[in-house]
Amino acid sequence: MSLTSYVPTPKFEEYKELFKEHFEMERRDGIIVLRMHTLGGDVQWNFELHRAIWQAFRTVGSDPENEVMILTTTGDTWIANMDDSSFSKEEEDRPYYSYEHMYFDGRQMLISLIHDVEIPTIGVIPGPGAHTELALMCDLTICSDNTILIDPHLDLGLVPGDGIHSAFIELMGVKRATYAMWMCEPISAQKALEYGLVNEVVPRAKLMDRAQEIAKRLVSKKRTTRRMSVQVMRRPWKQRIVDDLDGGFAMEMHAYLCDKPQHRDRIGEETLKDKGAQFDMTEADRKKGVRGNISA
Repeated sequence: MSLTSYVPTPKFEEYKELFKEHFEMERRDGIIVLRMHTLGGDVQWNFELHRAIWQAFRTVGSDPENEVMILTTTGDTWIANMDDSSFSKEEEDRPYYSYEHMYFDGRQMLISLIHDVEIPTIGVIPGPGAHTELALMCDLTICSDNTILIDPHLDLGLVPGDGIHSAFIELMGVKRATYAMWMCEPISAQKALEYGLVNEVVPRAKLMDRAQEIAKRLVSKKRTTRRMSVQVMRRPWKQRIVDDLDGGFAMEMHAYLCDKPQHRDRIGEETLKDKGAQFDMTEADRKKGVRGNISA
């Protein structure tokens, strides 16, 4: 008998409860589904979720009973709104929050996705929204036919360096990615398929059924073969993180601190309409003060 014991591995029912404020989680036959949400509805980007994402990835990756992960959101958008009450804290201490939440948490989201979740990942984009790098950097990505991808940073006066640049350059190549970032180009679902940003475009009503179908195919493979195949296929993403993720985040935060701007993590509704992207909001959202905008 060993002199010491193993530290207990995370238990699904326990971390499902721990992360319930940010994720709806379910698991069946080794396929774990993470649905990001805010108060049970469409995601409103906030510091708390920013941190919970990488914490959830590390936890999911530490549970050997997880064999395939599906990452998606509730509602018909990806991340289309912003919680102003959360981001307003940044004005209290810009250097602290710019490092602790923007730089550290922002990097760890993608680092954990690539390095800590050593099982196949499927990103499922149900509609328009920002921060789609979280789905694009999954091993496989499918989206609804009404999806619009966009990197709005430069129109906001910000450096496009918080991860979407890595996803665009890796998947589209330098010329297309550079154009998309300089022009803040809205990319339709069909164009995303043509550019190699996503693997499939699926009608919204069939999106999760297709994700489950793919996941079941993956989980049917031999466990060790499946997990080691992840390491082979994910090497380009690991190299991409080494090449430009840290530097991109650092340059974005440096420029942000040098400019001392007012908080500019949103695109106005008129700008979105000009670019052909529609983001509606309910009357309940308006009463809560939620803006129907894309967060940077």
